[in-house]
Amino acid sequence: MSIGKLYGIGVGPGDPELLTLKAAKIIGKTDIIFAPKSRDGKPSVALSIVQEVLDERTDEFEVLEPLFPMIEDKNELDKHWNEAANLLLEKIKEGSDAVFITLGDPTVFSTFSYVAEKVESEGIELVIVPGITSFTACAAAANIQLTAQNDIMAIVPQVDERLSKILPYVDTVVAMKTSRHLDILEDCIKNDPREKSVISVQNCTMENECVVDGFVYNKQYFSTSIIKFNKK
Repeated sequence: MSIGKLYGIGVGPGDPELLTLKAAKIIGKTDIIFAPKSRDGKPSVALSIVQEVLDERTDEFEVLEPLFPMIEDKNELDKHWNEAANLLLEKIKEGSDAVFITLGDPTVFSTFSYVAEKVESEGIELVIVPGITSFTACAAAANIQLTAQNDIMAIVPQVDERLSKILPYVDTVVAMKTSRHLDILEDCIKNDPREKSVISVQNCTMENECVVDGFVYNKQYFSTSIIKFNKK
C-alpha cells in the first residue's frame, strides 16, 4: 500500500478571496481535510475560509477537527498535539493524502508546526504551501508600508524582556495577539524616546474588521498592532 503525503496549507487571514489558487486546487482534491479548532463547540476559522471550495467538491473526502486549545499548560498542549499527529499519521499511512489548513502562513507562528516535525520524522513527505500572513493583511487594511529600504522589522507573538533589548535597533514592530500582553507592550513602546505611530487592526479581512489609531483595549483575540518609529 502506498503512503500518502501531508500538505501544510496557509489559508490566509480570514477573507476566503485571499486563499491562493494553489491552496484551493490542493484542498479541492485531497482525501483528508485537517482543520484544528481552539475549543469544542467553536467551529474552525480556517475551515470556514475554505468551506466554499469544499462545497464545490463532488468526490468523497473527510474533514477532521482536532482540538488545539489556547492554553499555557505545555503538558496538556503536547497531549493534544501528539493526538493530532498520530491521527494524521494513521490516515496517511493508510494511503490518504492529507491537508492541514492553518490561518495565515504555515511557517509563521502556526499550529501546523506542532505536528509537522513528528509527521516528517516518520518518513512522510511534507509539502508546505504559503499563505498570506495576518500582519501583511493588516498593513494593507491600514494602507501603510511595513518596511522600506533597509528598515528592520520585528514580529512578536508575546512581549517580554527581549523586545526592550532589541527595540532601539528596530524601525517597525508588529505585535500579534496584543490582547494577551498589551500592558507590557504599551509600556515598552512608551519608554522608547523616538517619535512613533501606532495602528491597530482587529479581525483583519473579516466582516467585523476594525482599523484604529493607537492601541485597542478590548480582549479581541485577532488583534494586531503595528508600531512604526520615526528615523528623524
